[in-house]
Amino acid sequence: MQKVVLITGASSGLGLATALHLNKLGYRVFGTSRDPKKLTQKVPFELLPLEITSANSIQDCVDAVIQKARRLDVLVNNAGVGITGPMEELELEAVQKNFSVNCFGPLQMAQAVLPVMRKQGSGLIINITSIAGYMGLPFRGAYSASKSALSVMTESLRMEVKGFGIQVCTLAPGDYATDIASRRYHAPVLKNSPYKKYAEGLETMNAHVDQGNPPNEIANAIAALLQSNSLKVHYQVGPFMQKLSKTLKKILPSRIFEKLIMNHYKL
Repeated sequence: MQKVVLITGASSGLGLATALHLNKLGYRVFGTSRDPKKLTQKVPFELLPLEITSANSIQDCVDAVIQKARRLDVLVNNAGVGITGPMEELELEAVQKNFSVNCFGPLQMAQAVLPVMRKQGSGLIINITSIAGYMGLPFRGAYSASKSALSVMTESLRMEVKGFGIQVCTLAPGDYATDIASRRYHAPVLKNSPYKKYAEGLETMNAHVDQGNPPNEIANAIAALLQSNSLKVHYQVGPFMQKLSKTLKKILPSRIFEKLIMNHYKL
């Protein structure tokens, strides 16, 4: 039976690369975009409209997949946005909006697909988090927190639905060459702000994304997860040093790890 996969945020970046790769492997792929009509590239899979912060839009999207395919085997919660800025100067509304997209949206997607998967007696939910979610990073605190929250929620969800034959896991990418930097919310540098180094740190972050590995690595990693019958709860994929940072945080004294991070961001 051809497995049906729903990938949120599939009009660009990691989501698009994954959708194209899984389609090539023979999966029936549905992708989502806030406005599919704006996508200039012709894709070999169906692109559905989705506003990840709208419960009605989420339900309409899932209903459309079921109506067309009669089942849903895999949800890849990929849609997400970045946010940068010093914690003191971040607007609360911007932080709330980031959590709505990166954390609450994926939760609502899971809530929408779980009744379908439970009825089938099988299913897989992959929540795309971030290696940045394993630690607080300067000027990326809100983003790290939203991805960290999604990671911990995944741990709870995984245990709750295992008895229904449904698997849940996270995949945490490092920096990849996508257009996320252009879509990231940047807190404005306030006049007379004491955080002058914010601008320098932002340049470092964008450079890491521009120099990142190709997104096909994520697509291959997700394809491998779809073939596994026994999944761990967390997976990481990305440059060696970024993956190593998770381990270093565990084994190094906090002040030394903090110093390493601050040196990396030239603080």
